[in-house]
Parts: sequence; structure tokens; C-alpha cells
Amino acid sequence: MRGALGGPRVLLRRLREVMAEPVSAQERLDKIVVLIAANMVAEVCSVYVLRVDGTLELYATEGLNRDAVHRTVLGTDEGLVGLVASQASAINLSNAQAHPAFSFRPETGEEIYHSFLGVPVLRAGNTLGVLVVQNRARRTYSEEEVEALQTTAMVLAEMIASGELSALALPGAEPAARRSLHLTGSPLSEGIALGHVVLHEPRVVVTNYIADDVPKELKHLQTAVEALRTDLDQLLEHGDVVEGGEHRDVLEAYRLFAYDRGWAHKLEEAVMTGLTAEAAVERVQSDTRARMLRQTDPYLRERLHDLDDLANRLMRQLTGRDHAPSRDNLPDNAILVARSMGPAALLDYDRKKLRGLVLEEGGPHSHVAIVARALGIAAIGEIDNATGMADPGDAVIIDGASGDMHLRPLPDLEAAYAERVRLRARRQQQYQALRDLPCVTRDGEKFTLMINAGLNVDLPHIVDTGAAGIGLFRTELQFMVAPSFPRASEQHALYRAVLDAVGDKPVTFRTLDIGGDKVLPYMRNIEEENPALGWRAIRLGLDRPALLRTQLRALLRAAGGRVLKIMFPMIATVAEFNQARELVELELTHLRRHGHKLPDQVEVGSMVEVPSLLYQLDELLEHADFLSVGSNDLFQFLYAVDRGNPRVSSRFDPLSAPVLRALKDIADKSREHNKPATVCGELASQPIGALALAAVGYRSLSLTPSAVGPVKAMLLDTDSRKAAAFLSPLIDKPSGTTSIRAELEKFAAESGLQI
Repeated sequence: MRGALGGPRVLLRRLREVMAEPVSAQERLDKIVVLIAANMVAEVCSVYVLRVDGTLELYATEGLNRDAVHRTVLGTDEGLVGLVASQASAINLSNAQAHPAFSFRPETGEEIYHSFLGVPVLRAGNTLGVLVVQNRARRTYSEEEVEALQTTAMVLAEMIASGELSALALPGAEPAARRSLHLTGSPLSEGIALGHVVLHEPRVVVTNYIADDVPKELKHLQTAVEALRTDLDQLLEHGDVVEGGEHRDVLEAYRLFAYDRGWAHKLEEAVMTGLTAEAAVERVQSDTRARMLRQTDPYLRERLHDLDDLANRLMRQLTGRDHAPSRDNLPDNAILVARSMGPAALLDYDRKKLRGLVLEEGGPHSHVAIVARALGIAAIGEIDNATGMADPGDAVIIDGASGDMHLRPLPDLEAAYAERVRLRARRQQQYQALRDLPCVTRDGEKFTLMINAGLNVDLPHIVDTGAAGIGLFRTELQFMVAPSFPRASEQHALYRAVLDAVGDKPVTFRTLDIGGDKVLPYMRNIEEENPALGWRAIRLGLDRPALLRTQLRALLRAAGGRVLKIMFPMIATVAEFNQARELVELELTHLRRHGHKLPDQVEVGSMVEVPSLLYQLDELLEHADFLSVGSNDLFQFLYAVDRGNPRVSSRFDPLSAPVLRALKDIADKSREHNKPATVCGELASQPIGALALAAVGYRSLSLTPSAVGPVKAMLLDTDSRKAAAFLSPLIDKPSGTTSIRAELEKFAAESGLQI
């Protein structure tokens, strides 16, 4: 080795020349191993490539028997090469044959070599292969030599990732860098989407790995690191996060890493081997990702996200790019892939070109999932390391019903999904034919099907689905997607636009339901031990009456000359409802005094989602004009289960006797008092759930727009009296199992119902 400053840089320059030569992939690899062996004074240099079948194939060698190339194949649990790949870390041995993992392959002729240095070939933390040097003499390779080999492995990573080596492989044994992957997460929004990957926060693509002037690159890196630290200091000291909260905690973590001398020293060392500043950041971060992806500690995995974000910030400092990703030039059939994102960011993309969304984080009840459903795009979440495995432009299929993601799918699979999309389109056409038909069951029961909404983009669904109105308008979505608190005039404009769009059809506006997991980015977050049970929804509104009264005034003014339906969320006592209703009366008095046109009629209702109301229904129905059942929260609170937590949410089923008994009590009491009751939770949007609701007495449902067709088709074929007669004994019967889903599915199948 000629020293850390001379050897690696000379090697990198020569590698750049080889990479530019118009030769075959095999010839290029053969030249590369010769160059590495000569530069490192090694008698052997070998490249092993990870294949789609999970094995490592010898692709090129200098020093071992050439006949072993493409013949020697090792498992990732076999030999020292397999150990390097599985651990994603370097192994440096003076006597390799004494190591318990050593595996002798006679065709290679490596029994005469003792010293061994193997490093993983990494890209975005994913192992693509292994690079090895060996010598006969028993020696331990220096830190400079290890660093040089790791740096060289970066160049190989790009060659493997480009797909150039695929031509050398037999079918089924192609390099794994471009392998087809099947990943499973959580369904967020139904639908099937075929398209190509667009990264929400695209990685900066390094095009120049080899530095022409190392001192200049080192200075460039140090300047960028200093600028990054200054930016973070300013954000923390002068930005919107000065008073604390979750955003400040995240930035504090960034700053802690940014000032870490070990991190900065690793970056500088990588530049000293001859890499450009950008390549040095990519290499250090790829090594870090590879190690941390193999950690099982969730805290350490979360720190990986912080380090990824910090590396991306530094990359943009080095390249002078804006931190905000561009939304321009979105390709057709785009599938957005992100670690996490807010609802406002999703709305920035061109809806006409966006087909799907993949998130590493985010559950079905997250804000962005709600917006994805409103936009009608397929979405899945909890896909681990999605941003590290997917490259921009990769073909991808996502199934929003099952939570499946197929990255770089095989042609047969792609054709099968394309047929499913065509079948789905035909079904939608069939549902469209039902649009203008009254929703009446076989036994003559009339049903009112409305949609859930919350944004302007939802309004065309009224016409598209033939819905009878909007049974739940989530007013908080306007607040969640806005950069600052919407003024009264902005709220008034939205509510008027909604009422104008639906014409004479009813709209039920739910007042602001924030708090808990719905934190507005411009409001100070109050840390609570149990936020779902804390200061949220009507509790926040009653404690901050100016906030609630501003919204009520905007609603009342927007509904001048029309019928207005207002609904309060998270009501736990009748006293709370009456207190909120009094604010409506105060605002009506104010508008009357100032000469504003009043609504022709104001109906005030309550959400039923807190179990305490189940024991106050008679009293509540004396004061409320209508009820709306939030089945999501009612189910959650009845079972004391966090429905966003997959470890416990799957233990219980909304189609259970306790839940259906509660829902039946609400329907029965509403009928006794001659007050309408609607179900607007997720249960109503599932045909099997809608069947159960029809059986326990509901005749008004509010659904996600995409569910109107399937639910209507099912109800048109249903005999509601027969369904009630079937379900009633199951609800009342003591049983060892609380779920009656299987029995209901059997009933639907025997009745010829599509669920």
C-alpha cells in the first residue's frame, strides 16, 4: 500500500478510466480486480455478487482459478464471504482458515492464501455483493487498506445497481440489486395502482465519486457541515419551535448528530481516501444504514431516520439544492414513496398523475391516509425501508386492500394485476349504472347513503357516486393542510363552497376535531400521557370558546337561507352538548343583531363515540336533533384498544356482539325519540359492516366515496328483515368468541350478497 493519500486516489482515477472504456461488463470487472490487486499489493482480488436467490456468485477474480468464475456460489450463511454479506461489515483476518466460518472451495485454489480482507458492497444500506483481497503471508490489513477497499466498493455498487451485470447471469440468478421484491405493510386506502416510483424526498444522486482536488473537497465538506449546523441553530433559536414541542425535539436530535465529532471525522476520512464530498456522505451514510437496519432496538431504528434526514440535509448543502423537493415534472402513473409525510404535502402533487402512495410510517387513521382516501388513491403504510429499496423510476405495484407492495415486479405478476385493475374498472362501471337508482332493499326498506368529506377535492364525489349528501364533513382537514390558522373568512368561503356544490342535498358539518393524534403544525402541542383520552375535540372547543365560536359564526353565515346541520365530536355528557349548543344560540343572536341573513333551519347533533353516552341516550335525544355514530372511536373506547397499534387492534373485531349491541341500542333509542341516527365510521364503508348495521336497524350511512357503489349493490340485493332475524340471536347469545364475522360472511354467501 502506498499510503492513504496516494494509493486510493490513484486507484479511483484508474477505476474511472476503466468505467469509461467501451468494453463488456465482464471485461470491465476483470480489469477492476486486476487494478485493485495491484494497488493493494494483494495476490488475490475477487468480486462476489448477491443474486436474486439470496446466494453470492463469484463474478470476477485475480489470483484464484479463473474457471471458478460463475461456478462458485455461496450462501449468505456460508463462508467468510457470506459472513461479510450477512453482517454488512468488513472482516479482516491474518489467518482466515482458522476462522470457524471459513468454507473451503477446492475449485478456487484459495487454500494457499491466509490473510483475508472482505468488505460489503453497499448501496443505500443494502448489500449488493462482497469485495475480497487475499495474500499468502499472514498479515492484518491496515486501517488505510480497509478504508481504500470500502471506498472502491462504492464504485462497484453503482456498476451492480445499474443492471449492467444482468447480461452475465442465467435466468433466476440475476444480481439482486434489481431483484423483484414483495413487501407487505398496512392497508391505508383501497385500490390497486401500477406505476413508477417517485421519491417524496429524492436522494441526491452522486454522479462524480472521484475527487480531482482532495484539499478542495475537504474544504467543501467542512463548509457544508458548518452551514448545516448554523441552519439548525437558527431554526432552534429563532424559528417557530422555540417554545418546544415535538418539532423541536426532532431538530434537537439533528443538531446532536450534526455536532458529533465522530460523524464529522468519518466524513473527512472518506474524503481523504479520494472521494468527493458528496460521495463521502453517501458512503458513510450507507455504512451506517447497513449496520442500523440490522438492529432490533426500535429506538436505534428511529435514530436511523434522524441520520438519514441529516445526511439528506447535508447533501443538499453540498449541492446547493433547496430542501423542499420539486413537485414539477411528475411522471404519469406516479407512485409516491416516502418515509412519512403530512396531508398538505400530498395535496401539492398533481392528482391527475398520482396513482398511489407508499409510506414507511403512518397507519390507516393518520391524517395523510384520510387525505389519500379522499383523493381516491391507493395507499399502504408500514413498509420498512421502502425509501432505501426503491429507486426513482422503478416499476411498482401497490394493493391498498391487502397492503402488498411489489417492487420491480415480474412480467407475469404485472399482467395479473393489470387484469385485476381492468376487472375493478368493469365493476366500477357496474356500480356507476346503479348511481341514480334509489337504495331500496328487496323487502322495501329505504336507505340513505351519504359520503364522508373534508376538502374541496371531495365535492365532485357527490355527483360521481349519486350520494344523498355529505353525512360527515371533517372541518379539521382545512386546518390540518393550512400553513397557519385559517381566518374566519377562509372558513366561511370553504363552507359556502361546500353548500353551493351539494345544492339542496344535506351536509352535516362536524366542528373542529383536533387534539390527540391530530396536532396542527402551527399550534403548540400539549404533551399528554393519553392523548386519545385527553384535551381534544369538543373539550378543546369549550375551553377555547373563541376558537369554536369563530367556526360556528363562519358556518352560520355560510348557510344563510339554507338548512345547516352542525355536529359536535367527542361529547361525553349531556351537559357538554348543551354547553356547545348554547354557543350556537349566542352566535345566532350575534348575527341577528348585525343584520346577517340566517339559516332557514339549524339542526344540532351529537357524535356518539364515547361509551358514557350509551347510558344518557334518552336525556341526550331530548336535546339533540340527530345522532351520528363514530364507530371507529366507539369501538376503540369500548375495548380500550388503540386501533392504530397493530399489536392490540387485531385482538378485537368491530363485528362483535358487544359493539353491535351498543350500536343496536343507539338505533333503537333514536327510533323511539323519532330522531335520525347515522353511522359515519369505517364500519359503514365495508359491505359486511353495512350489512350488520342494516340488520341492527340503521337506515342512514355515511361512507368513503369509493364504498358507495359496493355498499349500494349489496343493499339492493339484501332482505333486511331476514338479515335482522339472522343477526339478532347471535348478538344476544352468550358466546365464547365475541366476533360474529364468520357467521355473517356465511349468511352473505348463502344469500348471494357481494361483500
